[in-house]
Amino acid sequence: MADDAELIEETTEDRDAYALDDALWDRLYAAMETGDSAAIDALMEPLHPADIADLLEQLSSGQRERLIALWSAGIDGEVLSELDWGLREEIIALLPDEALADAFRELDSDDVVDILEDLEDDQQEAILSTLDEADRAAVEQALSYPEDSAGRLMQTEVVRAPDFWTVGEMIDHLRSNKKGLPEQFYHVVLVDPRMKPVGYVALGRLLGSKRKTKLVDITEESFRPIPATQPEHDVAYAFNQYHLISAPVVDDDGRLVGMITIDDAMIVLDEEAEEDLLRLAGVGEESSISDRVLETVRQRIPWLGVNLITAILASMVIAQFEGAIAQIVALAVLMPIVASMGGNAGTQSLTVAVRAIATKDLTRSNLFRVVWREGAVGFINGIVFALVMGIVGLVWFGSAALGGVIATAMIVNLLIAGLAGVLIPVTLDRLGVDPALASGAFVTTVTDVVGFFAFLGLAVIVLL
Repeated sequence: MADDAELIEETTEDRDAYALDDALWDRLYAAMETGDSAAIDALMEPLHPADIADLLEQLSSGQRERLIALWSAGIDGEVLSELDWGLREEIIALLPDEALADAFRELDSDDVVDILEDLEDDQQEAILSTLDEADRAAVEQALSYPEDSAGRLMQTEVVRAPDFWTVGEMIDHLRSNKKGLPEQFYHVVLVDPRMKPVGYVALGRLLGSKRKTKLVDITEESFRPIPATQPEHDVAYAFNQYHLISAPVVDDDGRLVGMITIDDAMIVLDEEAEEDLLRLAGVGEESSISDRVLETVRQRIPWLGVNLITAILASMVIAQFEGAIAQIVALAVLMPIVASMGGNAGTQSLTVAVRAIATKDLTRSNLFRVVWREGAVGFINGIVFALVMGIVGLVWFGSAALGGVIATAMIVNLLIAGLAGVLIPVTLDRLGVDPALASGAFVTTVTDVVGFFAFLGLAVIVLL
């Protein structure tokens, strides 16, 4: 035991407070190689569940299986809730039924739902059978709501009180029901006789008020019930927009059915931002470093195929000017510069626009102003780099006319890139298509086609 304590202390001192360091990895690998369960227990014990999840995601499949077999404490519910969804199924399959049951019993209903909704029906039923009757009913109720809705995001454990209670009655109730309270909560929800929420009281104001004070007299102005069927991205937006800490969830009849807390809303915001980033890159919205080779190929190959089609379209434009390219070899040298600059400028506008659409900052009321701004930015940037490329054309190839052609093409392409970067995602959003999913391919096509056509078309007019 003394050796284990020293190992824990030494590992904790050496480790960065927010990350897994190389020293831990070296000791963990050594313990796994020698089958030293005691050393593994000592190394894993100080880790936060989120760090354990990161560690499992960075190991190979065989290493994960060996670690779980040697680690006596084993995976608990908090670790399962932190795991990437694609890895949970593999980890769950490695856990004994008894350990799995214990892991799920210690979780709040929202965490159980978050894990179950990504599993197959037979796996869901096996896990639901391990829960108490009341917990199972609560989880099944949440699973009955649409996917990616507030009903799936909420926890059913809610601290509520009649709207006629006083502060003293509420405090007495909380003290007498310690075991029935959620692990974390921030508000007490006031309900009328029909179980409809009418307001909520922050714990800080509750504890700072006199016992005879009526709860309805100290409710928060931020009170905002959320329909159970509301999409979770709208829920996350409301939390961010109105600075909410928690919010009650109501059914179609307005009755209280659950509570959403800020940690769950922030997870949704983070996932939305991550999905947008991955979609813009064309690697699939659920890509992870723990994905297998074939799964990664499946996610990426469709968009590589789309890019191939757009590249062929651009090549068809080039083919219309092959005679001019054959006569003036410099055109072939300079073409990639025009296309590359247009593509980068379009990506800049596109990224800003897609994020603004996701956060509801880009609306009909300010669309014209944003389009004008991006067009102006593209035009000014085009002039700046037109001057640079005009000088390059003159110095490199000794032709002022060639410099003028590429300078003009640069202005045209960067202007169009700025406009396309905003108008394309907005148009797709209006058509009900996720702008992060398809905008990149369209913007690339526009900038390539316009860039090549402007440059080569002007070259034919001016130089031949």
